[in-house]
Amino acid sequence: MDWSTHSTDWPHAACSRFVLCKPHRWHVQEMGKGPLLLLIHGAGGSTQSWRHLMPLLAENYRVVAMDLPGQGFTKLGAQQRAGLTPMAQDIAALCTAEGWQPDAIIGHSAGAAIALETALQRHFKGPVIGINAALGNFKGLAGVVFPLMAKALAMTPMVAQLFTASTARPKSVTRLIEGTGSKLSEADQRWYRALVSDRGHVNATLAMMAQWDLNPLLRNLPEYAGPVLLITGDQDKAVPPSTSRDLAAKMPRATHVSLPGLGHLAHEEDAEAVRRVIADYLQHEIPANT
Repeated sequence: MDWSTHSTDWPHAACSRFVLCKPHRWHVQEMGKGPLLLLIHGAGGSTQSWRHLMPLLAENYRVVAMDLPGQGFTKLGAQQRAGLTPMAQDIAALCTAEGWQPDAIIGHSAGAAIALETALQRHFKGPVIGINAALGNFKGLAGVVFPLMAKALAMTPMVAQLFTASTARPKSVTRLIEGTGSKLSEADQRWYRALVSDRGHVNATLAMMAQWDLNPLLRNLPEYAGPVLLITGDQDKAVPPSTSRDLAAKMPRATHVSLPGLGHLAHEEDAEAVRRVIADYLQHEIPANT
C-alpha cells in the first residue's frame, strides 16, 4: 500500500514510522508508556485492526504494533518469508533490532499463532494473549483443499486484481465482515475496503495462506509453560470458539475467556470489553504503568 495516499487519515498515522529490518521495511505504530505490549494483527489486516483497542491499552502500557510482511504498509522483502515460522523469526529480529523486550505479546486470529511461535523462538516467559486465535487446522477434505487452493491462487497471475475488483465494493466488504460473526460501523469498514482494494496487500495475504503450516506449533503448544490467555467471541464464525477452549485445556498455564455477543473481530466491535479482560489478566502477570 502507498503510505503517501493514506497517511493523512489512516488510524493513528501520527504514531507511525518505518523501520528497515531486513528483509522487510516495516510499518510500526507506537504509543503510551509503561510495560511493553507487542500487538500482531491477523491475516489480511493491518495496524488498523487495533485502532480502538490500542489507545485504551496505551493508558497504562507502552503499545507497539506492526503490519505483517507485505500487508498494510510493510514492504515484503522476500516472497518466501510469508509463512508462520519465517514471520515469527522476522518479528523476533525486529524486536532485537529495535531493542524491544515485550512484557506481553497479543495477537488476533492468525496473529495469535504468530505470537505464540515468536514466544517459543525467543524463549519468552511473559504472557501471550490470543483474541479468537486461529490455532486449528481445517478438518477432513477442507484441510487438503483449502491450502492447495491458497497456493494455486498465490501462484496465479491477476488473482489479486480480480479479487480486489470483486470484493472492494461496500456491500462485498460488509458481507465478508458479517461472515465472521462481527458487525462493524460503516466508518470502520472503510479501512477494510482500502486493504482489499490493494493488490500488493492481497498478494501478500495469499502468500501467507499458501505458506501457512500450523502443525509444528500445535505439536509444541501442550509443552509450552508460559502463561497464555485465549479470548473468544461466542459469535465467531471464522474460528470456532471451541478451538481456544479445547487448546487451553491442554496447556499447563492457559486460561480461556468467552465474551458474549461478539464475533471474530471482537476487539474492533467492543474494544473496552476486550481491554477489561486483558487488563484484569495482566495485572496479575505484569505491573502496569500507574
